[in-house]
Amino acid sequence: MDKSTIAMNRRHFVTAAAGMAGGLLVGITLPTLSRAASAAKSKITAWVSIGTDQTVKILVGSAEMGQGVLTALPQIIAEELMVDWKRVVTAEAPPDPVYNNPAYGMQLTAGSMSVRGYFQAMLLAGATAREMLIAAAATRLGVSPSICTAAHGIVTESGSGTSITYGEVAADAALLAPPSNPPLLSSTRGYIMVGKSVRRTDIPSKVNGKARYGIDARVPGMVYAAIKHCPVLGGTVASPPATPPGALAVVPLGNAVAVVATDTWAAFTAANALNVSWNIPASSNDLDSSIISSQAASLMTSGTPAIAETVGDTAKELASADKVLDLTYDVPYLPHACMEPLNCTVSVTATACEIWAPTQAPGSVQATAAAITGLPASAITVNSLLMGGGLGRKFEIDYVVQAVKVAKAVGKPVKLTWRREEDFANDQFRPMALARVKVGLNTYGNVVAWENRIVSPSILYQRGWIKPTDVDSQSVEGTIALPYDFRSRRVEYVRHPAAIPAGFWRSVGHSINAFVVESAIDEAAHAAGKDPLAFRRTLLGSNTRALAVLNAAAKLGGWGTSLATGHARGIAYAESFGSLTAQVIEIKQLSPPGTLNPQIAVVKVACAVDCGLAVNPNQVTAQIQGGIVHGLNAAQWGEIRFDHGRCQNTNFDEFPMMRLHDAPQIKVAIMNTPDVALGGVGEVGVPCAAPALANAYAALTGIRKRSLPLRISTATSGDA
Repeated sequence: MDKSTIAMNRRHFVTAAAGMAGGLLVGITLPTLSRAASAAKSKITAWVSIGTDQTVKILVGSAEMGQGVLTALPQIIAEELMVDWKRVVTAEAPPDPVYNNPAYGMQLTAGSMSVRGYFQAMLLAGATAREMLIAAAATRLGVSPSICTAAHGIVTESGSGTSITYGEVAADAALLAPPSNPPLLSSTRGYIMVGKSVRRTDIPSKVNGKARYGIDARVPGMVYAAIKHCPVLGGTVASPPATPPGALAVVPLGNAVAVVATDTWAAFTAANALNVSWNIPASSNDLDSSIISSQAASLMTSGTPAIAETVGDTAKELASADKVLDLTYDVPYLPHACMEPLNCTVSVTATACEIWAPTQAPGSVQATAAAITGLPASAITVNSLLMGGGLGRKFEIDYVVQAVKVAKAVGKPVKLTWRREEDFANDQFRPMALARVKVGLNTYGNVVAWENRIVSPSILYQRGWIKPTDVDSQSVEGTIALPYDFRSRRVEYVRHPAAIPAGFWRSVGHSINAFVVESAIDEAAHAAGKDPLAFRRTLLGSNTRALAVLNAAAKLGGWGTSLATGHARGIAYAESFGSLTAQVIEIKQLSPPGTLNPQIAVVKVACAVDCGLAVNPNQVTAQIQGGIVHGLNAAQWGEIRFDHGRCQNTNFDEFPMMRLHDAPQIKVAIMNTPDVALGGVGEVGVPCAAPALANAYAALTGIRKRSLPLRISTATSGDA
């Protein structure tokens, strides 16, 4: 078979598979242009365009990576725009300051800040467009806007009942000046669309194969590039190698070379076989897991800490405490391991540059491309395509930099793709951490002192964003301002100098520190002879919002009810990204009684979440469920190890993932508290998973695991 015979893309496959599944494929076509898409549209504001057929197109400033922003943010606009949801289509906005996330002052998708960051701006965007449409309709009808109302995409004059559609006046409305202070209908009548589970706008195209991910980008006349990085972190190209047979060019890129060929497989094959001479600095030898761990242990006792928080006199309280627990926990480096490997397609000419990329930071992509090409930002077009996983990795732009440089060097459009092994080995990893917690208990079993020292590389320092003696906020998040009532507390941070690239991983420091804090709280509860739930209730005191979340998770998870033989439960509570979560995890023992380090299966997870107002409850539930699975994967098996600068885990055969039959039953309770500030959702399902699982394991076996990964089950453990 030649290439033309087997050239079936993902969309053709999905279509064919759908037909084969039914036994017959008859006349199935996927139209490239729907009637809605082909209708004439008028751009009312930067956010809203309306077609003559009443189709409402809403642009979104955040990037869609599965978290549902192509639905939630338009849903907020639709709240004030007064349109039927079935008329709404959505798309990601191009880089432009008008689409900046108010929380960051730039167009960025990170920190679970999309919905809460844009919420007020989206309400105003919807209200602005509505008022412009009403004004245009009133002019057309020859009446005052004050006697006109809007509903379901129709403006009605209250006196005569005469009405006119948005589509009929959209072109007129587009010519009007936006009102400076449009009224928010939701502030007086409450929410209609917000708080409702509406259909996600991105799902149909993902099901039928029409969705375009970064990896799907195609440009006429393009060539293909594969990356070969130095196998040792810190190494650089000593001398550019000759172009191998089957390749078109080799482009040196500092710590890597790009091999350009006529298709991706040819580029991969040539890159894999390429013999490159590398400069390896002596310091790379220190990039070794055992060395890094030894350095962390030394810094734990001798390092000079930066003080992140101090309340009361912990030294005095520990000295007089009836019982003192001294507990040390450690977590490893973690990769992002996105299903879609890094890729970017670029076309560079003398006057323009166009980029197709799965990115969380289109504004940074535009600015970086301008710097490399020497072109003005206005000449840089960034097409943000869907991401097959972002998780913080596609906030980085190293892969974009490479693609722009290669396209500029070869003078042709280039599609650059990282092989899976390159993706794993050259990640911006979640940093390792070593944490020591001292807990002082009085004779009543109450916490009188809490000391926590964290030793970890600094994500922010590596980027030059903080001074070397500063506290890295990412490293200590989830350890300061805890909701628990400790009589005294102290949190210290010691920066680890390891030069392994550190980056933002889903829930960042919370994924580390919730394991530390909630494991220590559980150990303190047992030392005090108290039930872990009751112990947390006491520590939360009169914090009614936190107690409501904790109690809801306990009830949903059956805390205190009888368990089958060989089953146990663990509980954890955490506050992150403005949201409150609690999880109860139930496990069962798979190994025979008396087995050393018995294996378990996760049976059930119950989670309560308070994110303020849930804009789309079904979407919140889905994100929490996904976060829990992500957290359980990392807790049980997630680890990247280094041997003198060489990454030792470079594909999924060495980085297990939960299979479908391993997945537990997950129940989610959403605690709506609309009077508080909105919290994030995309990351908050992760932090509690590891400690709740470790706490359940300790309850079942009496074995306390203080190191991640827990390695208490296999990735194919059978029916849970």
